[in-house]
Amino acid sequence: MAPLFETIKSFHDVQISSEGVETAGFLEATEGLVAMFDLFGSKIFGFVQSDIRSNIGGVRTRYQTHKDSSQTLEELVKFEVINGDHHRHGTACVVRLIRGLALIQHALQRMQDHPDDELHVCFKSAYDVVLRHHHAWVVRGVVTVAIRAVPHRRDFYQVISCGEAPEKFDPELGKWLQALEVIVKRMKDFLESGGYGNV
Repeated sequence: MAPLFETIKSFHDVQISSEGVETAGFLEATEGLVAMFDLFGSKIFGFVQSDIRSNIGGVRTRYQTHKDSSQTLEELVKFEVINGDHHRHGTACVVRLIRGLALIQHALQRMQDHPDDELHVCFKSAYDVVLRHHHAWVVRGVVTVAIRAVPHRRDFYQVISCGEAPEKFDPELGKWLQALEVIVKRMKDFLESGGYGNV
């Protein structure tokens, strides 16, 4: 069986045009990310997965009900504002989804950049930078405990790479992370500069 990272849509393959980030491709790549974390079988990454799944659902619903005006994430957000949608559920889901992806991108990039760091250290660093300031102290405590339950680095690599040699897996993960970083940065800049939400 081919490793999952070879079969799911990569963020590297998500189209980005002058109009923005292609919604359908972005959702497919994000679902692939969730599937990757599902390989662990338990709810080790549940604190991230449930939030991402919920927000994928919100963005997908908006996309499916307003396809003509939601071909890109940016169009989806602008359309809600232009139409005076006071709830702006799709926009809120995009903001939270980008936050979750920023957390994962930061954690896995640190894992690649610091080969001696355990995974919980990488996720703790990412949480402190990306999400901590959005949470009350009670939530921070719960997340800190959950982060301590992530697998050891070597176990994570073994599961995600499905036994592939690091020489093959690392470059693929690097391309994937680089593309995800481009999308996260682009969307963060768009959302914050437009006053649509703080990532």
